[in-house]
Amino acid sequence: MTTLSREELRGLFLFEHLSEAQLDWVYENAVIEEFAADSTVFNEGDAASCFYVLLSGVLRMTRTVGGNEVEMSRTDQRGAYCGATQFFVSDGSEQRYSASVHATTDLTFLTLPAAEFAQKFRSWFPMANHLLEGMYLGWRKSDIVVGSRRRLLALGELSAGLTHELNNPAAAAVRATASLRERVAGMRHKLALLAKKDIDPDLLEQLLDVQERLVKQVAAAPKLTAMQQSDLEDEVGDWLDDHNIGQAWDLSSIFVGAGLNAESLEHVLESVGETFLDGAVRWLAYALETEMLMGEIEDSTTRISALVGKAKEYSQVDRAPHQWIDVHEGLDSTLVMLGKKIGTGIKVVKEYDRSLPTLPAYAGELNQVWTNLIDNAIGAMNGSGTLTLRTGLSDECLRVEVVDTGSGIPEDVRQRIFEPFFTTKAVGEGTGLGLDISWRIVVDRHHGDLRIESEPGNTKFTVLLPLTEQAST
Repeated sequence: MTTLSREELRGLFLFEHLSEAQLDWVYENAVIEEFAADSTVFNEGDAASCFYVLLSGVLRMTRTVGGNEVEMSRTDQRGAYCGATQFFVSDGSEQRYSASVHATTDLTFLTLPAAEFAQKFRSWFPMANHLLEGMYLGWRKSDIVVGSRRRLLALGELSAGLTHELNNPAAAAVRATASLRERVAGMRHKLALLAKKDIDPDLLEQLLDVQERLVKQVAAAPKLTAMQQSDLEDEVGDWLDDHNIGQAWDLSSIFVGAGLNAESLEHVLESVGETFLDGAVRWLAYALETEMLMGEIEDSTTRISALVGKAKEYSQVDRAPHQWIDVHEGLDSTLVMLGKKIGTGIKVVKEYDRSLPTLPAYAGELNQVWTNLIDNAIGAMNGSGTLTLRTGLSDECLRVEVVDTGSGIPEDVRQRIFEPFFTTKAVGEGTGLGLDISWRIVVDRHHGDLRIESEPGNTKFTVLLPLTEQAST
């Protein structure tokens, strides 16, 4: 090597503390390589054969993401290094360049053969090499293990939340079914009593007509306040007492719940007469309560079906990984899955722009983003506050905002919040991977952007997603 003196070589920060013998080896084995502007020094994925040290010029480092070239860094710092930067790892695997390097201007590199340099490095700095190798391999393994553990924990939390949500309507359906069985038996008994009294067939037909008419009113029964419910029950109870019908309090709650009042019972009296009124009223009460119980069962099973549907939307079962989606479906299904965590102390506000078009996306992966952002917002509010989900358009992108009223994120934390393994939570409570994963899904996978703004009482994460089809990853 004739174009770089030993003194100039020692002037590079990588080599300034080498011994004379070590410096001699670098001097004898290094090669000066020059690259013209706009040329490529090496390509991502090629076998990592050389360690490059920049002597002059400007380089740019890129990676291929989703078929697109993404610039990772650009530098003209003398002594900056690239290429086979993991040469110290001796795990037996073939090393490859993790990025491409291109010449922005004419470049001059000092180049060392990676395999030979690795052997010398291990003999020169055995302890440092063990530390570096251990740190690198440890980080790689922990990334895999912690990432897998986080996914399992998240799955467990979501499963627990879904189970909790399913339990309420399922239990309601079971209770309603048991009550329905009792009411049907009672209705059969009352019908038998009416028949034993030799009721006129025409009168029985009138009673059945009244029953059908009243039953149809159940679905349209108005929603009453507690005060309105109490006043109407008093009115109906008084009417029943006036006509010597026992258990007026129990019967009145059934009739009012079905949307009837004293005037409705007057029509029953006109149809069946005073003689059969007691039996007719009780039979009608059974019929109405039966209808209400069937409605409760229908509501409960519909709720269960809806929850299962939301779970399928969230997990994207039986769907293509990449598809045109309505982003609101993913947001809503995520809210359902996190329903137990949200609880009753957090108010959820949806400010959706329903006119937004569908967009091409990996729906299952975006649901991970919504889960991470909403889960963080819930945690920041400590059980009380307002969670706002807002959608809209920003230029050529669809915008999703997740806003919470928590204590906010300090500026020094915001600068590091998307770093892997960085977390502000207590030891054991967070892995620091949620926002890193979200960043990679939004930015790398979907070619979008993820931003944060925060002040006490108003922390906003903004996700920007392109509306046009992107190259597949």
